Amino acid sequence: MNKQIWTLRGLNFSYYATTAVLLPFLPIYFEGKGYSSSQIGLLMMIGPFVTIFAQPIWGYLSDRYQTLKLIIFGLWVMTVLSSIGIFETSGYTLALLFTLLLYFFMQSSVPLLDTVSIKSALQAGKSYGSIRMWGSMGFTLLALSSGYVLDALGGMNSIPYVYWSIWVLPFVLLVFLKDEKGTGERISLKALGSLFGNKPFLWFLLLVFILMVPHRMNDGLFVLYLKDLGATDSMAGWAWALAAGAEIPTFALLGRYMHRFHELALLGIVAVLYTIRWLLYGWVSDPSVLMLLQATHCMTFAAFWIVSVQYVVRLVPQELQSTGQSMLSMVFLGLAGIAGGSVGGWIKDEWGGSYMYYMGAGMACIAAVLLLGTHAYYRKKNHPA
Repeated sequence: MNKQIWTLRGLNFSYYATTAVLLPFLPIYFEGKGYSSSQIGLLMMIGPFVTIFAQPIWGYLSDRYQTLKLIIFGLWVMTVLSSIGIFETSGYTLALLFTLLLYFFMQSSVPLLDTVSIKSALQAGKSYGSIRMWGSMGFTLLALSSGYVLDALGGMNSIPYVYWSIWVLPFVLLVFLKDEKGTGERISLKALGSLFGNKPFLWFLLLVFILMVPHRMNDGLFVLYLKDLGATDSMAGWAWALAAGAEIPTFALLGRYMHRFHELALLGIVAVLYTIRWLLYGWVSDPSVLMLLQATHCMTFAAFWIVSVQYVVRLVPQELQSTGQSMLSMVFLGLAGIAGGSVGGWIKDEWGGSYMYYMGAGMACIAAVLLLGTHAYYRKKNHPA
């Protein structure tokens, strides 16, 4: 199990390192091709939109056929092939198509990697956060170094070579991963249908959507907002490195202590912190200060993710864990992603980036009220959720 845990740490490290090239720099790459903020917002979020349909399918297949490793491998192969289309073709329509395909495959692997990490962590007596924090470490390292590497190689046109070279490591590590199979019987479509009758789970997904729309808006458009305020390309990389680096202690420590509190209460507090964060983003106009504010990622997203993943484990039957995690990612990456990217890009084009963040603060405030209200309701009714 010790070998399995270290393999998973390496896989999280190297997988999230690949995303550290795309998230900070792909919007700048598209901007260099002459696309508007709303077009870039759509490009960055169209892939997450298709995960609305894709992730439950991959989660169901992994639960049905009792394999995670082979499906992750296939998804990663198709991710790399899709990226070739993005970088080797021209025109907005083709960019839209291949970006859709890239995120269709890449983000569908996230809940599967989370599922095998959760299962292995439980067997080894470790916390999920102690594995996931290595993803933040990989993202931080590459976000810090990618800007300098790209400058040394000649600018944003060198993104594909940096991106493809990083993918070598996760494919090598995947060879050594022990496949985690479910302990229950293979699920049926009838069992899958029972998940859609799980009212606490569905209500939780709705709350996740409301809370995560402004977060996903920030994922796709923050770099462009920084650039509007006069930031350099290297500052964009530093901003995301600060965000990912700040996650590490949260992933390392929160899992040890979160059992003392109800997940909905913790998420309500996270939503309050998100409200403050987005208000500050809208108010501050100094790109250096905004870059530093990305460190608040540790109190918002990192806490949200580890608590939400654990709450799904509690809400969903063991034989449906991959499906449940896929549905969480579907809402976070898919539904919230397309809403945040398209609406946020439109607001930024029409009224400016600060209004985009004020809208986000309003949504986070609504989520805080609903999360804390739901927690109070469950306590009063002594509801198991």
